[in-house]
Amino acid sequence: MVDYDFYMFKYKGGSISLEDWPAFETRAADQLARYKRVYTVTVPAGDQDAESKAICAMADALHNFDMLANGDGWPVQSASIGSVSTSFGSPTAAAVDISPKGQERELYRCASLYLDIYRGVG
Repeated sequence: MVDYDFYMFKYKGGSISLEDWPAFETRAADQLARYKRVYTVTVPAGDQDAESKAICAMADALHNFDMLANGDGWPVQSASIGSVSTSFGSPTAAAVDISPKGQERELYRCASLYLDIYRGVG
């Protein structure tokens, strides 16, 4: 289990609140456990925090996917200064793939930033 202090101060995260952290951390840890069942997952030499960092990265991705799916967090599509006008895009306009396959690819990418993940004999 990765605690919130690690997320905030070692990983330098900040998009997930303390109240929401346990749910996203659990989902990310479950995904990493699945990767360990399906793939060969190794920690790079000298990085004892690699698994915790991978969980933090996946938790951030899960949080962002949830925000997009709920209509929160859509990126600003255009803004005007005179008469103050702002319009927000949609997930399609932002070119973010929030389909299950798109989410799977992103979670794998996040984990791969910190861990060596491959199939077969290594």
